[in-house]
Amino acid sequence: MKSLKLSFFVCFFTTVFLSAQTKDITLESIWNGTFRTERMDVLHSLANGQQYSVLNFDRNTRTTAIDIYDYKTLKKVKTLVNSASLDALQYFTNYTFSKDENKVILATNETAIYRRSVLGHYYVYNVNDGSLTLIDKDKIQEPTFSPDANKVAFAKDNNLYIKDLLSGETTQITQDGKKNTIINGITDWVYEEEFAFVRAFEWNAASNKIAFIRFDETNVPEFSMDVYGEGLYQTQHVFKYPKAGEANSNVSLHIHDLETNETKKVKVDKVYNDFYIPRIKWTNDSDILSAHYMNRHQNELDLWMINAKRDTSNLVLAEKDDAYIDVTDNLTFLKDNSFIWTSDKDGFNHIYHYDKNGKLINQITKGNWEVTNYYGYDENTNKIFYQSVENGSINRDVYSIKLNGRNKTRLTKSEGTNRASFSADFSYFINTFSSASTPPEYTLNSAASGNLIKSIKDNDVLSQNLSNYKTSKKEFSTIHINGNDLNMWMIKPADFDDSKQYPLFMAQYSGPGSQSVANRWNGANDYWYQHLAQQGYVVVCVDGRGTGLKGAAFKKVTQNELGKYEVEDQIAAAKQLGELPYIDATRIGIWGWSYGGFMSSNCLFKGNDVFKMAIAVAPVSSWRFYDTIYTERYMTTPQENASGYDDNSPINHVDKLKGDFLLVHGSGDDNVHLQNTMRLAEALIQADKQFDWAVYPDKNHGIYGGNTRLHLYKKMTHFINKTLGDKIEKQKEEKVKEQTIKG
Repeated sequence: MKSLKLSFFVCFFTTVFLSAQTKDITLESIWNGTFRTERMDVLHSLANGQQYSVLNFDRNTRTTAIDIYDYKTLKKVKTLVNSASLDALQYFTNYTFSKDENKVILATNETAIYRRSVLGHYYVYNVNDGSLTLIDKDKIQEPTFSPDANKVAFAKDNNLYIKDLLSGETTQITQDGKKNTIINGITDWVYEEEFAFVRAFEWNAASNKIAFIRFDETNVPEFSMDVYGEGLYQTQHVFKYPKAGEANSNVSLHIHDLETNETKKVKVDKVYNDFYIPRIKWTNDSDILSAHYMNRHQNELDLWMINAKRDTSNLVLAEKDDAYIDVTDNLTFLKDNSFIWTSDKDGFNHIYHYDKNGKLINQITKGNWEVTNYYGYDENTNKIFYQSVENGSINRDVYSIKLNGRNKTRLTKSEGTNRASFSADFSYFINTFSSASTPPEYTLNSAASGNLIKSIKDNDVLSQNLSNYKTSKKEFSTIHINGNDLNMWMIKPADFDDSKQYPLFMAQYSGPGSQSVANRWNGANDYWYQHLAQQGYVVVCVDGRGTGLKGAAFKKVTQNELGKYEVEDQIAAAKQLGELPYIDATRIGIWGWSYGGFMSSNCLFKGNDVFKMAIAVAPVSSWRFYDTIYTERYMTTPQENASGYDDNSPINHVDKLKGDFLLVHGSGDDNVHLQNTMRLAEALIQADKQFDWAVYPDKNHGIYGGNTRLHLYKKMTHFINKTLGDKIEKQKEEKVKEQTIKG
């Protein structure tokens, strides 16, 4: 078809001839670590800008070490600390330096709470004398050095504490913490999940004040999950979870003064009725705290400067949007307390420079492309460093630009995905590069020019290993759907014959601002798609309207109607692809996880004349069941937008089901609750619609652990073969017969 562009560049998995590839990619090989990539773990640039530290794990001795390397030579200078020489702990899993780098917090016995939060035992290691100090005998959260490195603040049992490393004394600075009622300095469930942070307290520069957010969860409804475990009776996990339209935590901002031992509640000169505080950050002035205040609809964001000494507040920036405003960690204060800010207010995400009172100095980056990461500002060269998709929305490159918006330089040279980790003085950066044809490579580069200095680590062993396997090309192109050129990739069988017809299997996620079509190295699902291609499927992924990195209008078109335009695009893409001579339009399937499961369910129901089957893993079946912050950002509340919630809910379209449907969920999913699948299953049952389903006991949203992932992917592969692959088996039998006759 003319509207389907197939002449774009093709990325190859390997550089060897296909004839040399003999082994099949099995599900077992995907999940047993055969294709694991080498990486650099917990990289930290030291303050001198000439060295960096890496966490290294010795598999033989089961010990860990922090090793120091020289940027110029890439040689190891020394081992800062090795757990083999520490009697108190066998190993540690993470580390954090104090500002002067004379002390290090070592983490051990860490256990996950939710997606980002952990409990653990933490020690302070003194680099100068080799001493080791346990911060607290109990498991704690988020231990954080004061800037002067003499104290550590941490959270325990919903309260905040400070340990004085000089005296050894620990002081409790909040008293009212109580499970499922009051949380001090640690985010509640929905903040952690949707605003992507856990530590809700911050030290000021003088180490004499701590600002923290207090969460009053009293009125937030509780959700409970059965935990089946191995005992005779199941237990219950009960936690506060605000579903769309329900009560959130009442949040308040407080500042504790260590010198007076007083805690004051912050008051700003504006009345907020229902609001969020998604970020706090001290400025370079130890008395001035910045805080983001955001309305419940998340389309108004205020930046306040709070004077802790005078108890005054100043609103320096107020942004409004017709849809929503993204919260980031990009706020950066310069020496004069002017600040860097990112915003998509001109239609694309860009970098701005404001003075300390919120007056715009200049817009630093401009263009019909998105800034995708902000790395920082070098005051010595007056340069901003950032990542963007200026070289095509499926690629990432690293750039530098002057603070005044001039002298922009592309620092990375290879087309694909580039990600930088800069030295503290911005003289070097370690670039992580990958593409659909190149596994991750770590190189040392000049921050001034981007020129390669040395290679640090590659994955040549993996590339060589992959050369023994049958792999297919990953073809990037665009497909014109509903007035838009949508990014797409396609994987065909290695022995593809355009005179034959193949079943089509579509993969997607489709959530707001997401991107699934990207020129980067494989994740586990990519190897699964290769496995399916080996079985005789054409696998395709299309990023429809609502996905990211193509401008605010493209991303925010789905506002108030999640699941409408995204589903229309997937159905239209399937129809158009079904018209290709080598696609069997009677055998088209689709799958997705989480938001993608919401999508695949809707596609099968609404597109019942197009899709023969669908798999939905951990799907949202109604946005009424999901949390406030995420859902209301795109939909407002159910009370305000009932039709938006219900018109595109899979539950309300089960009567349209004609094809085969596999529904999968983990019973311990604290994020997208099993309730979604149970309610969808009940709707299907009452509509007398047959379907297959599986519930994985006590597994969370990721559905992993032990043999779980392998079992899940075997189940899904079997379902695909059963519903789409009937002709494939016949073709294989005919091929065997032909070879037998020829023989």
